Amino acid sequence: MYWLPPAIYRSTCAIEITYFPFDYQNCTLAFRSQTYSAKEVDLILAVENDKTVEWVDIDPEAFTENGEWAIVHRPARKMINKRYSPDDLEYQEILFNLIIQRKPLFYIINVILPCSLISSLVVLAYFLPAQAGGQKLTVAISVLLAQTVFLFLIAQKVPETSLSVPLIGKYLIFVMCVTTLIATNQIVVLNFSLRSPSTHTMSHTIKHVFLEMVPRFLGMSPLVDDSEVTAEVNGVRERRRSSFGLMQRAEEYVLKQPRSEMMFDKQRERHGLTRSIVDNVDVSSTANLYKSLAQAAPEIKQCVDACNFIAESTRHQNSIGSEIESWVLIGKMIDKVCFWAAMLLFIIGTVGIFLTGHFNQVPAFPFPGLTKQFAPT
Repeated sequence: MYWLPPAIYRSTCAIEITYFPFDYQNCTLAFRSQTYSAKEVDLILAVENDKTVEWVDIDPEAFTENGEWAIVHRPARKMINKRYSPDDLEYQEILFNLIIQRKPLFYIINVILPCSLISSLVVLAYFLPAQAGGQKLTVAISVLLAQTVFLFLIAQKVPETSLSVPLIGKYLIFVMCVTTLIATNQIVVLNFSLRSPSTHTMSHTIKHVFLEMVPRFLGMSPLVDDSEVTAEVNGVRERRRSSFGLMQRAEEYVLKQPRSEMMFDKQRERHGLTRSIVDNVDVSSTANLYKSLAQAAPEIKQCVDACNFIAESTRHQNSIGSEIESWVLIGKMIDKVCFWAAMLLFIIGTVGIFLTGHFNQVPAFPFPGLTKQFAPT
């Protein structure tokens, strides 16, 4: 007996969304009698040309190709449950399987690619200056908002289930975590870049690590001058770069050698005041020079004291500026290290997550352990 049912069967099947949108689904239709046992009704597959039809027959004229799904396998087989006897209704059943694979091109073009491009912008925020922390945070928060919008769009496309997290959802959560870490890092970098000697004291360890070791690790030259001198006076660290040493040596040379002697040696004899002062000056040492100048004219001593005060103030301001510049350089070094770390994390995470979906391919045979093609080739 051949029974052609005058109806269209509609059925639902559980969807596994772990690898969405690189997933495939196995939808199964089971037919068995709920009234007659196997002794009364024997369920068999159709036979055509002395050959059992072990596949779902699809009429090409009535079938319309779907833009989201592609049918990969469509086997059919009769199952005998040996745990039951032929008198039981569960003894036999006919199973029709449809193994369909999702076409991910729509989600790649409209969701994955835009999300990846937008998320990569937050890594480029490291190219902004270390002091531009506000602009960096603006970029990070803007990218975070865009990722939230994409996550909301994905939530509308994926079935509402808590059994598993879709692959694209994992990726969005991953890039949101990376963006949050980068935003936190920008706050830390801004804290270092805006430090000053009045609020923080730079230790030798921090200076050695960030201005010497880290640049060498990144293939750069150290950011500390080899001629820089570090000393402690009464427990207070004093910094003096090589330029300060040159200034001091120039001052000593000028004090030992008057300007008139350096530039106008041939005209010394024409200026009596200069001759009388110079003749009484003992240039054997700096201390003697100060004493001779004090004997020569109190006004000159006051001028020298004022010049020394100006030089000391300038030296102090240069020291503060050098300290501030060192903090900015430390912020830049942290930026460079975090840039490469964030870049590697972003690339490895993106490739690793989507390679997981790429390797989630439909098996060559519909049933594990059976190397048999049920549908005709």
